[in-house]
Amino acid sequence: MTYLLVKWLHIVGSTLLFGTGLGIAFFAWFGYRKGMELGDIGLIRGVLRLTVLADMVFTATAAAVQPVTGYVLWRMTGGQWPDRWMAWVLALYVFVGACWLPVVWLQVQLRNAAAQAATVGQLDARFHRRFLLWFALGWPAFLGVMGLFALMLTRGYFR
Repeated sequence: MTYLLVKWLHIVGSTLLFGTGLGIAFFAWFGYRKGMELGDIGLIRGVLRLTVLADMVFTATAAAVQPVTGYVLWRMTGGQWPDRWMAWVLALYVFVGACWLPVVWLQVQLRNAAAQAATVGQLDARFHRRFLLWFALGWPAFLGVMGLFALMLTRGYFR
């Protein structure tokens, strides 16, 4: 019973991590683009405010739970160090985190800049560069999470 509970938590956590990341990227990108097109600073402000909030509530929580539940599952199923599979999991998880942490910082900077701007015309070149960097960093993180899913599915092949 404990195993199934931990596995359920791990699956829900990975779903939140992936789904929230993808949802945030979708809504922030299209909200930014539409806000620029319409000249609607309120749309950009609102999307960025909710982006930061969703990342803190959902992504950060799931990111904290995943290594705990993953380690417990690994140990419950006989995992011992050294383990090539776990080394790959850890490397990818650190890689995803190394992409995500600057993204969080960028989101906060973008949210703050949009909150201070009275119009979209007041969003300077640095704001737009930061937004493109935010978007660009999301891609390797997304691919890293996809790699983690692949590792979860193929653990038995690493033995």
